[in-house]
Amino acid sequence: MIIVADNLRITQPAIARAVERLDPGPIQRMAVACRNAGADAIDINSGPLSRDAEKKMTFLVETVQAAVDLPLVLDTTNPVAMAAGLAACRQPAIINGVSLEPEKLERILPLAGEHGADLICYLLRPDGHVPPDADGRMESAVALFNECQAAGIDQECLIFDPIVAPLVWQDGNRQNMANLAVIRALPDLLGYSVRSMAGLSNLTTGAPDADTRIRYQSAFLPMLAAAGTTVMLMNALNPKLMDLVRACRNIISEEIFSW
Repeated sequence: MIIVADNLRITQPAIARAVERLDPGPIQRMAVACRNAGADAIDINSGPLSRDAEKKMTFLVETVQAAVDLPLVLDTTNPVAMAAGLAACRQPAIINGVSLEPEKLERILPLAGEHGADLICYLLRPDGHVPPDADGRMESAVALFNECQAAGIDQECLIFDPIVAPLVWQDGNRQNMANLAVIRALPDLLGYSVRSMAGLSNLTTGAPDADTRIRYQSAFLPMLAAAGTTVMLMNALNPKLMDLVRACRNIISEEIFSW
């Protein structure tokens, strides 16, 4: 399991202020903290960046790269910002992400081929809605796989995300059990060793407090690991979750176990 820290988000007031002022300090401290906690990569979640998009995304990428030497996941819905961020990366990045939505296919998908970037593929319908069950997600996976193949994207560059559902959704429990089935089925469905991703923090959207968030994420994380999830987008700064990651890695490893 590769752990991608989801802590560097523009929705955090301190990070938002730092981006607005082009102040590298808070951003670099966050990046260093995630690396020291054991993150394997860092998600730069800049949001839509409607103003000065190229300048701000370039600043974010260069600022993080100056502090840590970890792979970057560029997380924005703005194609202009995405292109600027990819151009600023010193090593191949991961694009977060593409789906069957026509605008994403038209403006985000080509960037993966141009920059040799890995690509997170969200299993959404063309209207941007989450399919209601495992069958719908697998239909989206096949359709999106075909779109990527037609665009010349190597299948080894793809990371499929079936969308972790918040538990507060009316059918959140059922949706997340469907996600586990999809993750298990994808290699047989597509015919190769598919990489998959789960956004663990999505599970507890709207949770009443931090303890509740960690309790439910701690319960679901081993389920995702056992299903074969290869990339976990999660809070890397919570020691309990990171200890759980290390234990899961030891259990699912093909190496001989030793205390």
